[in-house]
Amino acid sequence: MSQLPNCPKCGSEYTYEDGNLYICPECANEWSQDASEQSGDTLVVKDANGTILQDGDDVTVIKDLKVKGSSSGIKVGTKIKGIRLVEGNDGHNIDCKVTGVGAIKLKQEFVKKS
Repeated sequence: MSQLPNCPKCGSEYTYEDGNLYICPECANEWSQDASEQSGDTLVVKDANGTILQDGDDVTVIKDLKVKGSSSGIKVGTKIKGIRLVEGNDGHNIDCKVTGVGAIKLKQEFVKKS
């Protein structure tokens, strides 16, 4: 019996295989077997459609977002260029600059790749 890798997101040892994916039952993280063989500490960020995002990608906001401390917000369809992926404990994995708002962190489920 082969040893399955721990979950790269939460470190759980209870991962299991489903086809060519590893799945963590504790945090619902899914990653490919090829990705786990290449590197165990890579950050995988997917947009609302499930497309994998990378540093420097351009994204579009898919939902009106309120900005703390500001009377304005970010409207649907706002295009953001040159995102940077960061490890966020609170789910804010995208660092970017939004025109009219400034530097901000966004959650991956509110954007789609352009």
